[in-house]
Amino acid sequence: MPKNPPGGLGHVPVAVYSCAPSSTALGESEERGRYYADARHWHVAGAWSDSDPALPLAERPGWQAVTAALSAGMIRGVVASAAAHVASDAAQFAALGVLLRDRGGFLADASSGTPARRTPGQDRRRRDLADAASGWFTQTEAPEEGTS
Repeated sequence: MPKNPPGGLGHVPVAVYSCAPSSTALGESEERGRYYADARHWHVAGAWSDSDPALPLAERPGWQAVTAALSAGMIRGVVASAAAHVASDAAQFAALGVLLRDRGGFLADASSGTPARRTPGQDRRRRDLADAASGWFTQTEAPEEGTS
């Protein structure tokens, strides 16, 4: 298994977890979690959800599947679509993160901010701009005669 840190980039298998009472909210939550994972180049090995937020976390079937996948080594981390989906407050979320770390995984909150997604050509363009600004040019064709 890769040993990438929770905030780092890499092909780390993760689960996306969400808990909301409506199917629309569950769909939006899963999409947010997948986007968060994708922005970090994490591989989404599965997405689990529960529809009863009032049920204690340990009793939710979706959460039980997530922890089983973590125990089996299928995933390395859990992306919660929002901290409120797994904890009632920041202290409880932090404690759950410690528990998952003790089991060899990590917990991430997808609502805490997502880096801007880049298009495939954007990295190349940024590199070209930086090269031009520094005086390095990547142009491989010679200028035509008569033009300068």
